[in-house]
Amino acid sequence: MTLASAFDSTAPTFERHRGLPDGVAEAIRAAVLAAVAAPSPRLLDVGAGTGRIGRPFVAAGDDYVGLDLSLGMLRAFARGHRARLVQADGARLPFRDATFDAVILIQVFGGMGGWRKVLAEARRVLRAAGAIIVGRTVAPPDGVDARMKWRLDQILDVMGVERNRANVRDDVLRLLAQSGRGMHVDAAAWTAERTPRGFLERHATGARFAALPAPIKDEALRRLGAWAESSFGSLDTAIREPHSFELQVFRFQTGPPT
Repeated sequence: MTLASAFDSTAPTFERHRGLPDGVAEAIRAAVLAAVAAPSPRLLDVGAGTGRIGRPFVAAGDDYVGLDLSLGMLRAFARGHRARLVQADGARLPFRDATFDAVILIQVFGGMGGWRKVLAEARRVLRAAGAIIVGRTVAPPDGVDARMKWRLDQILDVMGVERNRANVRDDVLRLLAQSGRGMHVDAAAWTAERTPRGFLERHATGARFAALPAPIKDEALRRLGAWAESSFGSLDTAIREPHSFELQVFRFQTGPPT
């Protein structure tokens, strides 16, 4: 199963498990527009997915283009929304040079192998005064999800499962900072209630995990559930945690690297 088809298969449940609280996507839109030095900016959202970030831009009539490799994700975005959506690879953008005032990259770097090409393409289609905006949700490093991910990694290692666990976001930020001027923006903050059961249900639908053979997935989740019951007392133990959404905004003095 390719990664694109894995995202296709998870598209129907993506919003249910990974949606943002009310008002957060609108706050992200406001932060993006405030960070872009153009009165009516043209925006490219690479990895637009089902539109959990892009919908407020579309609803407001912004000059917004959503791009994703997964047709299933884009079809979910298109339901009920008259959005300009493009199916394409972020490493081969089907746009002319200097087309956009901002390229938005929200939580797209987990396990990405060709990230340098994606950044090069983002720089190519960016106008001289434009910005590359990298964003993500920030959860507590010792929260429920972090502890469950740590234990799941251990379980898969014991099971001998080989997988790409690299999140290249730090490498991306370092490279952007070498040629651009960065600015940190806290776009939104909220309190989320997390449970071990919620993680199990959510992670079972994750594109990369879902691509594993069914017997491996089932056994890994069984072991993780047993560990969670012992560690948290119950799969339904609810813990309220602070969450936020951060943006890193980069502008550049020179054109894209050749």
